[in-house]
Amino acid sequence: MDVIEGVSVGPMTPESQFVRPLRMYYKQNKVDKVWDLVSLHDSVCVILFNTDRQKVVLVRQFRPAVYYNGVSVEERQALGGCVDTAKHPGKDGLTLELCAGIVDKQLSLAEVAQLEALEECGYNVPVEKFEHVKTCRAGVGVSGDRMTMFYAEVTDAMKESEGGGLEAEGEMIEVVEMGLPEVKEFLAAPEVTAPSGLLFGLTWFLYNKAPGVSTSTTTTNT
Repeated sequence: MDVIEGVSVGPMTPESQFVRPLRMYYKQNKVDKVWDLVSLHDSVCVILFNTDRQKVVLVRQFRPAVYYNGVSVEERQALGGCVDTAKHPGKDGLTLELCAGIVDKQLSLAEVAQLEALEECGYNVPVEKFEHVKTCRAGVGVSGDRMTMFYAEVTDAMKESEGGGLEAEGEMIEVVEMGLPEVKEFLAAPEVTAPSGLLFGLTWFLYNKAPGVSTSTTTTNT
């Protein structure tokens, strides 16, 4: 999954089905302004907790944007947009994340979450088991897309496959399980290669759903 070779970067051609770069012209308090942004699909993500093994189920995958932005601007310029993969191995672009996916099908958000849990992590979870946690905005400086987070408890009996994503769509995903001590250690680290949504999701889990949490401290989201 992390054997990366032949990296180069160029203009986005032809037009992407996932990302559309735009330039917005507007007035703010009568002052002319310009802002560059991208139009993206909304997304869902899921905090999965295996109650049989007392493990949070996460995913790890290679993210080109993380990998590329780990290379200094000076080095990118010196190599004409290419990356020295001997100096920068693919593991530099591996991120730990919640199971997630874009909303690009005519399904409810919970149904999209159900599909992603099966495709990425191998769990077939009844749609009614997905509890809404929060809907918020991601990437407010560049995209502003809407992200909806769910929570679902799973058991070993719900496991139908090893997950890993859809090979036909080029997905290469590793399923990662973390016990409660590991989750706490991860959150205490000064720097992690992970999106902020994972940090919020794990913190929410510890305060609201982790075994041993008093019911008086739980919150209800509508």
